[in-house]
Amino acid sequence: METIGELIELPGLKVTVDRLLYQRLPADRSDKPHSFIYFISIHNHSPVPVTIRGRKWVVTHEDDTVLVVEGDGVVGETPVIQPGGKFSYNSRHIIGTLSAIAEGSYLGIDDAGRRIIVRIPRFRMEVPGAREC
Repeated sequence: METIGELIELPGLKVTVDRLLYQRLPADRSDKPHSFIYFISIHNHSPVPVTIRGRKWVVTHEDDTVLVVEGDGVVGETPVIQPGGKFSYNSRHIIGTLSAIAEGSYLGIDDAGRRIIVRIPRFRMEVPGAREC
């Protein structure tokens, strides 16, 4: 196990970005017209149950602006992921640039009370066909 401050990276706990979909928003959203729906799974291949209690996203837009989003739980839940299990969900990022990079982490606790961190792998959101002009 690797310790980051008081947080532990638990071997066997990992995140996968399973799918990414682009959706253009209605014209009345001209400041941020681009929606990217992401599908994520948190896999627990460790020997202990883990409860996900929070998340932190860092979205870096192509104009170098950075949006940091932190909050409790995941999509309104605090899932308990048993050994060998996974928690899957989908949500979205809405951006005003033609591309952005998203990454982050989930924070949790295992059944021994240790504080756990698991990284969300970096993924790129790019408006389809935007660079072909």
